[in-house]
Amino acid sequence: MRKLLLCFLSLIYGFVTSVRNWLYDFRILKSVDFDIPVISIGNITVGGTGKTPHIEYLIRMLQSDFRVATLSRGYMRKTKGFRVVETTSGVEETGDEPLQIKKKFPEITVSVCENRVIGVQELLRLKTPPDVVLLDDAFQHRRINPGINIVLIDYNKPLNEDHMLPCGRLRENPAQLRRATTIIVTKCPSEVTPITRRIMAKDVYLFPYQELFFTSITYGSLYAVFPDAPPLEITDNLLKKGILVVSGIASPEYMISYLEQISGEVKSAVFPDHHYYDRGDILRISQKFHELKSTEKIVVTTEKDVQRLTVDHLLTKELKSVLYCLPVQVKFLDQEGKQFDNKIKEYVGENKSNRALHFRKNAHKS
Repeated sequence: MRKLLLCFLSLIYGFVTSVRNWLYDFRILKSVDFDIPVISIGNITVGGTGKTPHIEYLIRMLQSDFRVATLSRGYMRKTKGFRVVETTSGVEETGDEPLQIKKKFPEITVSVCENRVIGVQELLRLKTPPDVVLLDDAFQHRRINPGINIVLIDYNKPLNEDHMLPCGRLRENPAQLRRATTIIVTKCPSEVTPITRRIMAKDVYLFPYQELFFTSITYGSLYAVFPDAPPLEITDNLLKKGILVVSGIASPEYMISYLEQISGEVKSAVFPDHHYYDRGDILRISQKFHELKSTEKIVVTTEKDVQRLTVDHLLTKELKSVLYCLPVQVKFLDQEGKQFDNKIKEYVGENKSNRALHFRKNAHKS
């Protein structure tokens, strides 16, 4: 009975999203174009495709040549309206991902606004407006026409085996991938065979005007979140300590699997994505930590979770002394990164030049 109900709700959800897309396709509902380079990074499924690491990849690539701004709705924040994120902002003001990005890249403009059109307009009113805006999780946000529309798909979760919400993870019909200019298959193994690439290109309905890329996850070195925690020694790719993984992200299984390769004992305390920790959660984490049998043991979490775990003196002194963070980045396969980088830089550079020329012409006319 429950499955039938979910299938019925999926039909309704699919119908509503199809009608909404149809209204935009036939311009009954209007989209806005801005005279500034806008790049959207989104997905067609709920959570876990790696949007934040890909946004950070774009920031690293662009920030030396352009003034970069990111704009997201600030999911799960407890504020409203447009807000520029500072390194001193609270996670409840901004959401965890924007705060994480601002702390890692303090020189760029990070902003949140539930209305993306207003958000871009406010960014352009800043004393030093950006050269390019990166829209986070905006594939379904059709009120803005991005110049480059990037969609991320998890390699391990094929779209042709999925279903519409709430039966499955699809936010809209996979046929809507035609709106994307670039599709990136994420969380790939280190090698993807040519035949697998062809199969995936067919599965995502790749059109001639679209480009398909493949990326994998790479993990950085564990680092202490608080100065109380001593530096770690990892020899021969092995960490001789027990690990408790604490995660409130959409797909923690990749991180857990990686840590299982470097430690003989790994347990986990898994919470919902974007979960705000409370004292009861900290008690549960402490209990699981003490259940580890290893003589020496640590707690490992994600960069996103750090933003929510370190508020309001929530952690005990003991947990602070053993808390480490595992950073994550993305890597393009088969040297495709250069092709992707050139595509992005060319778009941003050309549109920045066109915008400057537009302003000079208008200034001359006035």
